[in-house]
Amino acid sequence: MGPLDERRRRFEEIYAACHDPVLGYVMRRTEDGHDAADVLAETFLVAWRRLDEIPAGDRARPWLFGVARRVLANHRRGERRRTALGDRLRTELGNAARAADHHVESGAVAEAFRSLSDDDRELLSLVGWEGLDAGQIATVLGCSRNAVRIRLHRARKRFARELKDRGANAESQLRGARIAKEEHV
Repeated sequence: MGPLDERRRRFEEIYAACHDPVLGYVMRRTEDGHDAADVLAETFLVAWRRLDEIPAGDRARPWLFGVARRVLANHRRGERRRTALGDRLRTELGNAARAADHHVESGAVAEAFRSLSDDDRELLSLVGWEGLDAGQIATVLGCSRNAVRIRLHRARKRFARELKDRGANAESQLRGARIAKEEHV
């Protein structure tokens, strides 16, 4: 039997003897089974990596409890960081959305834009808001550059027609026409 086989055999013995007690230890300290499974897996990964440090016999289980305790602490710190990051992102995105609301146009241009199909709005948004060219839009949409040009031409025509139908004033029509005529794509 080679050294790797001996190492594997020792790990399997420790795993068989300590899996259930360590799982119980972890489950009593976590709120959900998925977290418990993650902590258990990480605990036994540490055990595999540090197999030569695991005490023999009955002392292996308390050693694994110590590892599980540290893994749980790391897991909880990670959860706190993720929660704090999520809270911060929600706040930042909420502030950005509120700021954007102040810049959202009301009136005929906005109504005309909202009346377009989702596909037309997406195309015009990719050009106007994201600043993409036909090749980049083709990548986003998974179609040819030529198909993008044709779809974009048609979307611009529909947008111009919607503006006209809504009787947008001259300034709004100019603003909408600027969006509809960005032919650099």
